[in-house]
Formats: sequence, structure tokens, C-alpha cells
Amino acid sequence: MSDSSKYTMVDAPEGYAGEGFFATKLSDVVGLARANSLWPLPFATSCCGIEFMATMASHYDVARFGSERMSFSPRQADMLLVMGTIAKKMAPILRQVYEQMSEPKWVIAVGACASSGGVFDTYSVLQGIDKVIPVDVYVPGCPPRPEQILDGIMKLQEIVKNESVRRRSSDEYKDLLGSYNIK
Repeated sequence: MSDSSKYTMVDAPEGYAGEGFFATKLSDVVGLARANSLWPLPFATSCCGIEFMATMASHYDVARFGSERMSFSPRQADMLLVMGTIAKKMAPILRQVYEQMSEPKWVIAVGACASSGGVFDTYSVLQGIDKVIPVDVYVPGCPPRPEQILDGIMKLQEIVKNESVRRRSSDEYKDLLGSYNIK
């Protein structure tokens, strides 16, 4: 087996190439950099958090996707992973954590409880975190397997990679945040 067969080469982004240079759009380069350096903030309250721990471990290794630096400070994270049952009393704390994150920021709802309240259709459980904060990717399951969490991270990477650099200052994005009463 030769050394070159061990590696898979990806196509370069659309641009202009010449001898000794390559030029492309700034938004493509920024999107590529953002997508491959997401800093996750795990907000785990129950069993989905255990599955995320397995995703971080060596067998599944979330570090392959540029997310090896877990951040437990909202100000240093750009990807919020909400895992587990969120009680209605906890919703203001979750929202506060989201608001403390700096732009750009993305949210993944991991598991049935974070996505829709799961089997807990009661007065005390929030029926989906999208009632208090906007969600970019939903990962189904109860609890989801580590492969599903990795798939959710890869789906978010595609969103981030293709997002315009100016999307976060657009009127559409401001209207979305306004619908959640977030300034």
C-alpha cells in the first residue's frame, strides 16, 4: 500500500489557480475555517450527555471534526449542544447561556427530549428547546447513538460552510432573533 492511497484528497473550493497561487472568495475561506473549528459547549442534563461523552472519547473521536476543545464558558464557544430533558424552570438559564455566546453561534438539539420534550409530555418539561432559542440541527433518538451526534455535527458543518459571512447581520436573521425576543 503506497502512502498516497492512505489519504483522500478533497476538491479545492471554486476559484482561480495559477503557478504558485490560488484565489477564491473570502466567504468560502471563512466558512471552511469556521466549519472545521467549531468549539462546542455541551449543555447536558441526562442520558444524551452520556452518549456525547462517548462521542468525545477515542472510539468516535469528535476531534476529527475540529471540535476537540470543549468549552464550558459560553463566551468561548460557538456551537451549543443541548442534550437531555430541559425543565421549564431551566429554560431561562438555557436562554441566558445562548445569549452569552458571541456571534456567530449555532445550536444542535441532541435527542428527543431537547428536540420535542421526548416521552415527558408534562407541564414541567419544555416541549423542545426551539420554544426559547433558535435551533440549527436536530439529532433524533432516545438517546441518539454517537454516530448520529457526529452526523448532526457534520450537517452543522455544511450549514456553517455555506453560510454567508454577512448572514448574521441580515434583516432576516434579526427578525428570527426578534421572534424569540432576543436583541
